[in-house]
Amino acid sequence: MARKKRFRLPKITTVIGPETAIMGSVRFDGGLHLDGTVKGDVEGKPGKDSTLTVGRTGTIEGDVCVTNVILDGTVMGDVRAAERAELARNARVTGKLYYQWLDMAMGAQVNGQLIHGQGQEAPLLRYDG
Repeated sequence: MARKKRFRLPKITTVIGPETAIMGSVRFDGGLHLDGTVKGDVEGKPGKDSTLTVGRTGTIEGDVCVTNVILDGTVMGDVRAAERAELARNARVTGKLYYQWLDMAMGAQVNGQLIHGQGQEAPLLRYDG
């Protein structure tokens, strides 16, 4: 029987605090912890492992495209997790959730679709440049 690789959180390299609001898109590499508000898309750097952690007070009004997402806050937009999506009990997603592996606690809400992408890479966000 094959042993499943254990998931390890990457080192958090960026923190957006609860009193911070960003108007515009965020692109990051490594680990991002969000307790504030982002009004725009949040994207991990293509070709790199990226993990987004959204705390209970964190809010994103836009699409998310990362390798792994750990959500305990709110996302109003589509969430694309190329590998793993973990939704804690306070997680709220209004939009589609794309994932390879899903861990969803009782109380978490997805108001949209759950789309398992077995054998496929999650689609990337559109490029505006």
